[in-house]
Amino acid sequence: MSAPVSSASEPLRLTGTQWLICVIAAIGFAFDIYELLMLPLIIGPALKELADITPAKKELFAYWFGMMFYVPAVCGGIFGLLGGYLTDRLGRRRVLTWSILLYAFSAFAAGFSTNLPMLLFFRTTTFIGVCVEFVAAVAWLAELFDNPTQREKVLGYTQAFSSIGGLLVAVASGLILQYADSLPAISLPGFLNFFGGEISAPHAAWRYTLMSGLIPAIPLIVIRPFLPESPKWAQKKEAGTLRRPSIAELFSPELRRTTLVTTAMFACSYGVAFGAIQQMPQIVAGIDAVKTETAQKVSAAKEKEFDKEPNKEIAAEKAKAAAGRVSGEVRQKKAAEYTKAQEIGGLVGRFGLAAMVVFFASRRTLLRVFLIPGLILTPLIFIAFARGHETTYFSGDISWIPGFHGFHISLLGIGIFLAGLFTVAQFSFWGNYLPHAYPVHLRGTGESFAANIGGRMIGTPFAAVTQFLALQTFVPGESPEAKTAYVAAGVAGTLFALNLILSCFLPEPKPEQE
Repeated sequence: MSAPVSSASEPLRLTGTQWLICVIAAIGFAFDIYELLMLPLIIGPALKELADITPAKKELFAYWFGMMFYVPAVCGGIFGLLGGYLTDRLGRRRVLTWSILLYAFSAFAAGFSTNLPMLLFFRTTTFIGVCVEFVAAVAWLAELFDNPTQREKVLGYTQAFSSIGGLLVAVASGLILQYADSLPAISLPGFLNFFGGEISAPHAAWRYTLMSGLIPAIPLIVIRPFLPESPKWAQKKEAGTLRRPSIAELFSPELRRTTLVTTAMFACSYGVAFGAIQQMPQIVAGIDAVKTETAQKVSAAKEKEFDKEPNKEIAAEKAKAAAGRVSGEVRQKKAAEYTKAQEIGGLVGRFGLAAMVVFFASRRTLLRVFLIPGLILTPLIFIAFARGHETTYFSGDISWIPGFHGFHISLLGIGIFLAGLFTVAQFSFWGNYLPHAYPVHLRGTGESFAANIGGRMIGTPFAAVTQFLALQTFVPGESPEAKTAYVAAGVAGTLFALNLILSCFLPEPKPEQE
């Protein structure tokens, strides 16, 4: 299959091969996010089952919550940077294929976890695969399309499918919660026996959610190895003119400002996402409507256990276990609903950026279209969540859509939609900006430094920062959920403001690097 290269003079019509490339790239971006956004949805039930850790055990919950976000992020950043270097040394396509294999099978293996170290290990290898895949995919796409307008649209619209991945994981989580008891029981396979332990809840929904990460990787694994290598990289490699990538060169006088500013801004973008938006599963339990639903279902579950078991002591133990399971399921279900709203907002933001990118000569101005309203609105949205009052303005039945039972539009739902829109659109911005900021021999390394050192290693751990601050007595709020929401408001406001300031120093891409 020949490399599809389009010059600036050719009409902007995609060939069959180019369409296939765009489809596969869109699937890849979608399931990068699918893999990452599993964790906020399943971490509560997983900690409960594997170590009996609940939000009521504040310090222990905050510690393991932080570990599950921080350790994978640090390792992902380190190995992601190495992956960016290898992308420049070995080629975009080869690194893409192996990174997909790594994150797909790691996500599947995580579903068999029998203890927290095992879950942490496989979440770390999943994160590493995703970190490497993103950088290689962006460099690959940027170099397959020479026409500037076509390239911008391809990068923008394929990355928009990342939010489809976030929406899919929310839908998948809802479907799995509904049908988990009818799915095959999960037992520990022999090749994972060295981790030890047993699976105590073989029908736990969080396990199936993790394991579903293998399914979307199948078409990527089958098709991507047969797609063309980046023609620009391959031509330089064959001609012997491909310079050796160097991390030190990222800090040369010509590139130092670009590297430092993009790394800091990428960290702020990810910090808002993980320090605020991805805290929703920990916040929703404080919403009045969720409290009421939880109390009702817990009461019904306890009564059911006492009716079935004549021995009161045994019944009390079973009722306690049922109460914990049911309350976790209610929180997970509600978190999935808000995740859907957030990802729909992110989808609108990504497509909006993709549509606008060709009309803005200044990249700084384009980014500020999302930063300024985000700075104003996002902190107010999380303060509203801290107060916990949800008023439904409109509702309807959409059970004919898989994963959806009904919908309601509320102030909080609109708020998380907008927070997702203004935050997630920034990720597509960086995917469009970074390929133009570095020359071919440094493209993967430069993108990887900003995305992995800035975004993964510095930005993602804001999930742990929020949980740590929420433990402090000076934070307002009468419940852990309210405190988390107030901290999320502060984190979002601070990082949006810092990003807006840093945008003043963001270099515009040079024409020769377009």
